[in-house]
Amino acid sequence: MEPDVAALFSPDGEAMVSAPHARGPWDKRMMHGGAPSALLAGAIEETQPGENLVVTRLTIDFLSGVPLGPVRVATRLARPGRRLQVVDATLDAGERPACLARAVRVRRAELPGADAQPPGAAPLPAPEQGEPMTPFVQDGEQYFHPVACEIRRVTGEFGSGAVAAWIRLRCEVVAGEAPSQLQRVAAAADFANGLSWILSFEEWLFVNTELTIHLAREAVGEWIGLDARSSISAAGFGLSTATLHDLHGTFGSCAQSLFVQPR
Repeated sequence: MEPDVAALFSPDGEAMVSAPHARGPWDKRMMHGGAPSALLAGAIEETQPGENLVVTRLTIDFLSGVPLGPVRVATRLARPGRRLQVVDATLDAGERPACLARAVRVRRAELPGADAQPPGAAPLPAPEQGEPMTPFVQDGEQYFHPVACEIRRVTGEFGSGAVAAWIRLRCEVVAGEAPSQLQRVAAAADFANGLSWILSFEEWLFVNTELTIHLAREAVGEWIGLDARSSISAAGFGLSTATLHDLHGTFGSCAQSLFVQPR
């Protein structure tokens, strides 16, 4: 962890209070989606935890923007089981729910010979070969990028709709707790839209309404790679998708439904 970067959230009674660098680019009053996504991921992992359970799918619906400040997270085991579980979570800001999440967890098992990479899954160039991404919002405020996350672009051009980049979380999600691999993935996956944008940020809103992550295996290491693509419809919506990588290869995918309109 970067010793000079404060955690994204600090406990305060039953609430979690966000740091300034949880801020997102669309509205200075609101968090980047990666911050509450990582917080929800950690809370889900801690719900009746067991070392033989692993999250294989995580979906987060953003009911509204998540304002900076105190939030409250609650979880429940919607479907108990030894081999398959479903965990639901809510994140409330003030008196209203801002996020709904649902995760599927399955039992771990030792299955020699089952590891396999999909055909044509080319590895990404290493993070050290990438170009550091500079913040596209420069107004003296602290933002999720570049304070909480380091991003290195390795293929594609910004604005082309297709960019691959490595993302490293630079701080704890909750003060005093090392980030889990799922939290690293959730924080990074929400960047798919921001990496592979097509429309001008100054002229258009293209905000993700949800984030869905599917995992084929658990991620390894601090760096999470996204090979991201976006497409936009003239009907006012779009889709961002990404293949997820670590330094050992691909490990999953993510998708975001987009709401699109002129500013």
